[in-house]
Amino acid sequence: MDLPTYLTLDATAMAEGIAKKETTAAELLALSFERLKELNPKVNAFTSTRQEAAMRELDANKAGPFAGVPMALKNISQSFEGEPLTAGSKLLEGSVAKHDSHFVSKLKSSGVSVVGHTNTPEFGLKNISEPELYGASRNPWNPEFSPGGSSGGAAAAVASGIVPFAGASDGGGSIRIPASFTGLFGLKPTRGRTPVGPGAGRQWQGASIDFALTRTVRDSATLLDILQTVQPEAAFQAPLFPGKYTDALKVPETGLKIAFTLESPVGTPVSEDAKRALQKTVCWLIDAGHEVEEVHNGIDGVRLMQDYYLMNSGEMALLTRTLENAMGRPMTAYDMEIESWLLSEAGRNVSAADYSASLASWDAAAAKMASLHRTYDFYLTPATAFTAPKIGELTHSAESKGALLEQWAKAGTMQRQQDIIYEMFLPSLTYTPYTQLANLTGQPAVSLPVHVSDAGLPIGVQFMAQKGEEHRLLGLATAIEASDLWAGQKGNPVLSR
Repeated sequence: MDLPTYLTLDATAMAEGIAKKETTAAELLALSFERLKELNPKVNAFTSTRQEAAMRELDANKAGPFAGVPMALKNISQSFEGEPLTAGSKLLEGSVAKHDSHFVSKLKSSGVSVVGHTNTPEFGLKNISEPELYGASRNPWNPEFSPGGSSGGAAAAVASGIVPFAGASDGGGSIRIPASFTGLFGLKPTRGRTPVGPGAGRQWQGASIDFALTRTVRDSATLLDILQTVQPEAAFQAPLFPGKYTDALKVPETGLKIAFTLESPVGTPVSEDAKRALQKTVCWLIDAGHEVEEVHNGIDGVRLMQDYYLMNSGEMALLTRTLENAMGRPMTAYDMEIESWLLSEAGRNVSAADYSASLASWDAAAAKMASLHRTYDFYLTPATAFTAPKIGELTHSAESKGALLEQWAKAGTMQRQQDIIYEMFLPSLTYTPYTQLANLTGQPAVSLPVHVSDAGLPIGVQFMAQKGEEHRLLGLATAIEASDLWAGQKGNPVLSR
């Protein structure tokens, strides 16, 4: 097999090629690293690689639906024993995983060849991937732009053709945002569907879930068949889907009732590209015989985001305390990036009552969405409000960091601190206001690549479904994938060689 052929194949096709003896796992792995050496200096997708180890493991990777297929893991939560795992933080530079996570163990049982770990912002807190420790990941469509975050390195690795899929995680859109920015398929499963474990059962109080970024719907369906599990030690459980997700790709639904909105839930602007992406999708749905209606979901989006950041504050305060205990010294503003530091400082002043109240608002939002889904099969929005931001656009300068710290010193109250947190994240939130809802309600959601802007950058739309209905999202996505609406990697300059 040559490299141009390799770049056309998804993981399913690669596995079929090995089974038919049209290629070998060793050949695929060599091509993956050939591509990595060519493009990683340009896109900075990987923080660590393991070519020799992956080659040694090939004899053990002979069984499973993805036996011998190269893939990558995300450099946060997806621990592989003996491999670096730093969460993009200078504080954790040199840290090595002591065991495989349950998530990684399940992937390894499918026969994959793990190429390495991919870049992520510090502690996965941002919708871009520009950590001080590793530098910025870049968008293969145009390296002047970001591939998004927090699974930005994963998106860059897949969209550049280094691997056909990559492990990712999504705590506020971190799968769907980079999928939108790089023309990939991005599924966030139902809360509890794919727990990480062991000892990591309550990531961001259930807002965060691990899965993957893929180029095709069928790869995500197979991965969901592999990764869904009921894990006794996990804090959140989702009943096992009784069938196979890959079978859902064969049963297209008709006569669906779909609610949609163009409006940003936090009142921020929405680009013409996002509007065009959604309007094209609405027209396709109507032509396909589905009923589509513009609907407001009745949720106060600003309040929900404030409660989301309050949770982030509490979680970062706990993480900082854990790091202080491990290192035997207090953390300072010089130890962390500005977002991590201010969230951790804010969390020190969050009361237990306020924290519990913030989680109660998630439940209220979940109740409203459950009510909406009693009438509508899916809820459609833009995946992102704009195409990808430029590299550096959403990263704080030394001057803006100083101004934030000055404001912080004068904040005085817990509420004013939370206001500063919201204002700090607002430029980023303006790009990506739609995705957080599904994290807080626990619903499954997908980003589908349906549009490429005149500037040559992709943008997606998001469908949300009732909890447990990933199979229906996959079925709809399959129908769109087979249509002219699907933009996917069409026009991606690094894959058109």
